[in-house]
Amino acid sequence: MNRTDRLLAIVLELQGGGRRTAEALARTFEVSKRTIYRDIAALNETGVPVVSSPGQGYWLMEGYFLPPVQFSSDEATLLLLGAEVMAHSFDTEYRRVAEAAGRKIEGVLSATLRAEVDYLRDNIRFLELDDPSRGAIRASLQRMRRAVMSKQTVTFRYYKRHDGSESVRTVDPHNMFHMNGIWLMSGFCHSRRALRTFRLNRMEALQLVDRRFERRAPVQSLPATEDRNLVVVVRFTPEASRWLPETPSYFMTDETPTPEGLLVTLKARRAEEVLPWLQSWGGAVTVLEPASLRQRLFEEAAQLAGRYREAMLT
Repeated sequence: MNRTDRLLAIVLELQGGGRRTAEALARTFEVSKRTIYRDIAALNETGVPVVSSPGQGYWLMEGYFLPPVQFSSDEATLLLLGAEVMAHSFDTEYRRVAEAAGRKIEGVLSATLRAEVDYLRDNIRFLELDDPSRGAIRASLQRMRRAVMSKQTVTFRYYKRHDGSESVRTVDPHNMFHMNGIWLMSGFCHSRRALRTFRLNRMEALQLVDRRFERRAPVQSLPATEDRNLVVVVRFTPEASRWLPETPSYFMTDETPTPEGLLVTLKARRAEEVLPWLQSWGGAVTVLEPASLRQRLFEEAAQLAGRYREAMLT
């Protein structure tokens, strides 16, 4: 943060209400107390009425505010909640940016509006489960974001879930997106000579390569579906249909209500991509096509039944 931005941020921090000591401001902006002393002096010289008192800190003279930005309570709440979500979801650098943005928004609210917004924020919460893998994902997010912004090639080990195979990929990352709770990267894969989409949670040993690239056209912001040639049609029971939105499949492309239940179409590259999801629904789902997938599910069910039958007899 350069000095001009920091001076404005200090004014907004003080405008947010209450008193701030030099120590607190120094921690917030990651500078020394001596730097804060110089910044406060510079603000006073430019006409910003910063009041100070030994042992009490700094505050703005009553009635001073800037800039003339007006938010409704809904607008301010939405912006602040969005900043909080980004602060919890992204890497450390963007978390600091999101927190700084939240402080700036709070700084331009009147005391009455701030109280209303604080009430709404206290009663609308975003909670995260304690996921031990989150730290690794955040580290990958930070590296991948840097690679996308700098147009820098990356290399990583990639694991496929359906067969556990591992491959080393070299990719020009074009963009990133968050879908159904999963971070993905879309880019040009050098080994496949085509655009491909990768899940960050299946990457290991992610490294930036000392090589720049130019984005290839067209750049797709969502995963390509052209190579998903396996069309799967299933029917959910009416009772299970209402719960489908809670755990949708990444490969779903269409839903059609019928008197017998909900018809769902999925498009995948291979059966292994949808098999675990279908099995998780048990008897609540029936595969209508293809016949090969029905046979596969029958064999899996028979194998599972045999395994438990042996366990019950021993």
